[in-house]
Amino acid sequence: MENWPNFVKTLIESMGFQDFRVDLDAEAERGMAFIYDHPSLVKENLPVLVESINHLIQVVSRKNNQPPVFFDLNNYRQERENLITELAKAAAKKVLVTGEDLSLPAMNAYERRLVHLALAIHPEVKTESLGLKRERHVIIKKIKES
Repeated sequence: MENWPNFVKTLIESMGFQDFRVDLDAEAERGMAFIYDHPSLVKENLPVLVESINHLIQVVSRKNNQPPVFFDLNNYRQERENLITELAKAAAKKVLVTGEDLSLPAMNAYERRLVHLALAIHPEVKTESLGLKRERHVIIKKIKES
């Protein structure tokens, strides 16, 4: 769908926001939206807003046989990715200090992938995903010296 920016603008306006900006990188199939009015309301509900907007976009894209475009709102996804990467690095440091395996909280597949990628080049630890469905999580282990 070529009018994703207009569709997202209409969604945001329908939610009652007036001061916002919508950008789309069509090649990367990603978009950004920034809502400037009601900052405390947006901040408190940001995860739900991001999920809801993306859910509606996916429904419309399926209906129109189009590939979905993923929108980030107020840099939520980027900040979340940075937080998960920093969590992974801090956990790896703890594993190296204590020498004990460390289990991270349950995460979705994308978040687990971020952890695995963040620590893939770390020469002293290895990561492994364990658990089923919603309980799947990453375990960080110290590589035994031989």
